[in-house]
Formats: sequence, C-alpha cells, structure tokens
Amino acid sequence: MRIPRILTIIVSLILLVLILATVYLATRPIRPVIAQAEFGMQTLSPNADGENDITTVSYRLRREATLSIYFEAADGQRYYFRRDETRPRGEYSVMFSGIVEGYTLEGEEIKSEVLSRLLQDGEYTWIIEAIDQATGSTDNVKGKITIVNVDDTLPDLWEFTIAPEVFTPNQDGLEDRVWINAYVPKDAHLTVYLIDQEGKRYFVPEVQEGRKVGEEGRHKFEYDGGVDLGISPPPDGTYTVLIEAEDEEGQHTQRTGQVTIKDGGVPLAEIVGQPVGDTVTFSSETVMMGDELTVLAGDVLTFELTVENYGEAPIRTTGPEPGHIYNQDELYASTGFYVESGAWRVGIHCDTCQTDYPWRWALGTPKNLTPIKDNDGRIHYYLMPGQRAIVSGGIRLTNIVESRNPQQFWAGLIHEDVEIAAINNVVDPHWIRIMLVEALTPTPTP
Repeated sequence: MRIPRILTIIVSLILLVLILATVYLATRPIRPVIAQAEFGMQTLSPNADGENDITTVSYRLRREATLSIYFEAADGQRYYFRRDETRPRGEYSVMFSGIVEGYTLEGEEIKSEVLSRLLQDGEYTWIIEAIDQATGSTDNVKGKITIVNVDDTLPDLWEFTIAPEVFTPNQDGLEDRVWINAYVPKDAHLTVYLIDQEGKRYFVPEVQEGRKVGEEGRHKFEYDGGVDLGISPPPDGTYTVLIEAEDEEGQHTQRTGQVTIKDGGVPLAEIVGQPVGDTVTFSSETVMMGDELTVLAGDVLTFELTVENYGEAPIRTTGPEPGHIYNQDELYASTGFYVESGAWRVGIHCDTCQTDYPWRWALGTPKNLTPIKDNDGRIHYYLMPGQRAIVSGGIRLTNIVESRNPQQFWAGLIHEDVEIAAINNVVDPHWIRIMLVEALTPTPTP
C-alpha cells in the first residue's frame, strides 16, 4: 500500500523542525544567570534620621546560583552586604541600610570586634554577582551609589569587666553572683550571655539603676545563676561571657571574656524529722512534770537535733560550735559570731525572746565540716551535699516571766539574710517551766 504524498510531506516537515530546534538549542548562547538587578536609590543617607536611610535591592535569577552583593570603593576595597549565599531561581528583594560586614579603618583604635558597620561617606560601585551552579560561570551587574551623612560613631565597648572571675552561685554569701560592667559611647542595645562549650546561652539581665536601658554610658549586669529564684544554675565549669552592642543604624560590636562557675546549686537543708520520739530533744538536770520540762533557775536547758544537707550545693556555716552554753540574757553576737549573709545556723527561740532566734550554733566543728577557700584565700566551713550533722547546745535559764511560765521553746534552721524556710521554722515546740529552788523545797511541818 502506498503512503499518500501529503502525509510524507507532513512527516518530513515535522522531522525538519525537530532537527532545526535541536540545532538551535545546542548552539544558542546560554543567557546570563542574572536576569535583572537594581538599587532603588542612587544616594543613601544612613543615619537613622528617617530620610533616605534605606533602599531596596532587587534582582531576578534565571537559575540557581551562589550570590554575593558587595561595594567597591575608589581604592578597590570591597565591603560585603551578602557573601556566597545560595539562591534558587526566582525574584528577590531586600532592604539595604548601608550596613555591611564589619571592618576597621587604618589608624582606628577599637576595643571591640566589629561584626557589622555602615559604609563611610563616599561613592561606591555596587555589584550583584552570581555564580551559576549549573555551568560554574560568573555573572554580575554593576551600578553606582553615593553614601552621605553617615553617623560614623561605632557602639564600641570601651569598658568590659567581669568580677569575680570565679563565682559560686549557692547563696552562701560569698561570690554568689558575677558582675559585668560595660561602657558604650553612644545609645545602643546591649545584651550579655554566658555560653557553654556546646553553645547553649544563658541570658544575663541588666541592673535597672539610674541609666536607662540602651542609653549611652556605663551599664551593669548581674547574674546569680537563677539561684535566688530557686532555679538550679548552669553546671560547674568555665563559660564564655559574650556582650554585644547594636545601635539604631544596625552597627554591631561584641567583646568576650571568661567566667567559672564553682560549687553552684540551690541550697537545701532541713532539721531531720524523727519517726519516733522528739525531733528536737530538750533536757535538763530536772525531771519532766506532766507535759512540761522543769528547769531550775540557773540550770542549763540543753537540746540536740540533726540537720541534713539534701541539696546539691555545699552550705556554709559559722560558730559558735555545737556544745556552746549561753546565758539566757546573751545573744549570739556576744560570742563574736555576728550575722553572716548566706551562713546556716541552728537557732533556739522562745515565747519571751525579744530577738529572733537569739541563741545560734554552727552545723558542726572544723573536724566534721569541709574547709573551702574563697577567692581571697580565707577558709570557710561547709556541710556538704548528703551530709548530716548532730547539733547540740544549751541555755542557762535565769529569767522567770510569771505571765509566760511555762513558755514554749523551739528550734529553727536559719539561712541568714536569706530565709527561714517554713519546714525549718518553729520546729518541735516544747513547754518549759523555770522554777526557783525554793519552789521545790517542801514547806516545814509546824
């Protein structure tokens, strides 16, 4: 059967078109990867005054490419706005406020690391450059831009101090917090972090004092590890302290230092409750009369109890040592051991006491406590995590208040200048009667 002539012509024409199309596709030049690129303004005044502070950069890519946007000064120096960033095919628009990667000028004395900075006043060639990922060829589009009226003051961190360099966030009253001071010569937003070896950041708040946040001048930051809020501090170790400053124009600087956390933790201790018998054992040379313990005036009321450190931080204590005997009119300060912020002591209180827990004792002696030196080399004594201590002592009772006789005596565990936790306050009250010797002497029979 013969193929119709017209069909042969049609098939031949189709083949010819396919061949010509293949030849065209194989021989046509590949169009540049950048289809379009432009800056919205030719003159920029980046000084945060609200006029000509920012312009639009727009571009369109025909294919996926590695993109850079930079500026060339008259001396050939390059300043990058974007550097070697992958972009898929498509249209893009980004705002440019004069900020480029950080740089320094010849002869400048800058104490910070400059992360980003405004271009200086002058004329620049802007260049949008793309490396075609399919062919490896480089394409760019250029133009001119003028920078004027730049606020060239950097938010340089003129001062940056950390004290102490080793701190112990455990509420023992010694190096419980770290202080970070900084000075910035212009208004700028400051942020401070502690950073561990894995890169985890711990925010450090600014102290709200006379200077406003973000204001030019000296600023102070304080960090207690969260312990004052009952939060466990970061683990012991050495941390990078990072402070960053950024001004309204977007210029960004930073400085770094180091601080070490040691013996950190929320302090937790209690007077141990006893399943059988008294939690606080009161006694004297005289005997119990009913539910009361009777003490002859001039005799010693003694006590004994157990304290446990059930937290993860060591707890500091101070004297006098267990076993010390007070006269009733004495206060703990008479022993030479005044209130020490952060120290723990056992105290005894009573109904007629005019001062909270006037009689206080240490949680042990140097023989059964752990000595730890502070940053100044002074030795302090600690009850370590998991450790228990038996505390005892006495008060020589001499004062009788008839309206409060008998009266209650009880124990407490005092974290000085911090708190007396509810579980450690008014522990195991006992009725105590003070009597004169004559009151116990039988009346002679006439």
